[in-house]
Amino acid sequence: MSGTRLDVLAIGDAVVDVIATATDDFLAAEGLTKGSMQVLDADGATRLYAQMRQARETSGGSAANTMAGVAALGGRAGFVGQVADDQLGEIFTHDIRALGVEFLTPPKSGGEPTGRCLILVTPDAQRTMNTFRGAAHELSADALDADQIRDAAILYLEAYLWRSAGPRAAMEEAMRIAHAAGRKVAFTLSDIACIKPHRAEMIAMLEAGAIDLLFANENEIRELADTPDRDAAIAAIQAKVPLLVATCGAEGALAVENGRAVRTPIARIGKGIVDTTGAGDLFAAGFLVGQAEGRGLEESLRMGSIAAAEVISHFGARPEADLKALVAAA
Repeated sequence: MSGTRLDVLAIGDAVVDVIATATDDFLAAEGLTKGSMQVLDADGATRLYAQMRQARETSGGSAANTMAGVAALGGRAGFVGQVADDQLGEIFTHDIRALGVEFLTPPKSGGEPTGRCLILVTPDAQRTMNTFRGAAHELSADALDADQIRDAAILYLEAYLWRSAGPRAAMEEAMRIAHAAGRKVAFTLSDIACIKPHRAEMIAMLEAGAIDLLFANENEIRELADTPDRDAAIAAIQAKVPLLVATCGAEGALAVENGRAVRTPIARIGKGIVDTTGAGDLFAAGFLVGQAEGRGLEESLRMGSIAAAEVISHFGARPEADLKALVAAA
């Protein structure tokens, strides 16, 4: 978008992803439900980490993964998130900047350590996420750079961070700044666990016009609309937001803008499904880049589908192939 320095600026959990393989027996022994997401305290995170196999550690978090995808697609990405002044905070900062993502948030001293997400991937490619929020949920409005928000065509927010009062206040202030500057605000529902406790305020936020673009998967849209029927849920929510984008598993993805619905099938790349970690994050990356570049819904959906297909074809939540080349060739 002309007149902006960044295509997308995200606010989200600044955590270090620790990804390792695990067996079903290991999950059972640890009392973990496959495919679920649970929140850990510092002691629980330390104990589980000690039991994990050799792991890969990278800057992570849902919105941070999306910004890595935006940068990989050639978009101008920025990220706002709170880390601590510790070793994992240094890993996060170096890693996300090395990906080409602008990260200006100063580290915080004297509070919680940097957050981390312990991700266990079973042989069937399902990921079980165990998150210690740490410093990420100490983000405050004081950490925002108003000029950075004004300089981004799209402000992208994740529901994982919405659950804590301080970060929620920061997001609300960022939305105010973005809309005052004539920018668009996108919001991802992130996980069904984020929705039920905040359903009323999320619906109120949509009805107040605070969100221009809403991302959801089919389970999240059902939870938000409080109905078991996916199509009824989409119909209910699409009336409350200018642009709704929903991923529907094997059926592909759907975008509804002002009553006009566009669908795209899933893309198939490489060896198929190896690890589903980051699929929704990278789908959002492709769609956001398409929108920032002024592309239509069909092309934006296609870009999202390609980015998601690439990330699930290998281990980890970050793209490994040249996403720009894949989009150009498809």
